[in-house]
Amino acid sequence: MRQRLGDEARTGVLNTARARSRGGMAPANGFTLVELMVTITLLAILLMLAAPSMLDWVRNSKIRAVAEALQSGLREAQSESLRRSRQVVFALTDDKPTAASANFAAKDNGNNWTLRTLPSMASDESSVFVSAGILTDVGSGVTIEGPAAVCFNSVGRLTANTTTNLTNVTGGETCSADAATYDIKLPNADRPLRVLVTLGGQVRMCDPNKTMSDSNPDGCPAT
Repeated sequence: MRQRLGDEARTGVLNTARARSRGGMAPANGFTLVELMVTITLLAILLMLAAPSMLDWVRNSKIRAVAEALQSGLREAQSESLRRSRQVVFALTDDKPTAASANFAAKDNGNNWTLRTLPSMASDESSVFVSAGILTDVGSGVTIEGPAAVCFNSVGRLTANTTTNLTNVTGGETCSADAATYDIKLPNADRPLRVLVTLGGQVRMCDPNKTMSDSNPDGCPAT
């Protein structure tokens, strides 16, 4: 037994001496420079492959943000016309009207939207500022193709208003009684959206690249 312990002790001393002669302590675990370079190269390739998809996602997100803001404003206009039992005009504009400064110029592809009640033809009622919201600020570069102004009557339906220069609106804009279509687009984006306003005042967002069907409920009606 003593001889065995002695042999093991001598073996341990010899191993320790050999380790010291080779540079001291055993090498620590870790990545080599070559392994790090390979990993970085692979990550760069993966990022390059993912970049186009990420850009498409960002563009499509901008379009959806503007479309949802537009849809929200139109629905509020229709709701306010019913609640107030008054004609309400929804308009696109580059101005930022408020209750204190309500005048604005309606404009195709405006950066903002605004709502105002319109006075009855048979009374001396005044126009009232309702609300306003932003559009293209939430999606830079996005364009909106559609009427500069639409009017909802007291029962929430689209109505014509041919009075030149609607109250507090400059530029000679008028409202049509036809159904309204707004196309929301962004250059190089693959998923434009459309906001529809029916004659009955219903507001709906759809995908113009699809035709509405049982399998594509998010598509737009066939024209």
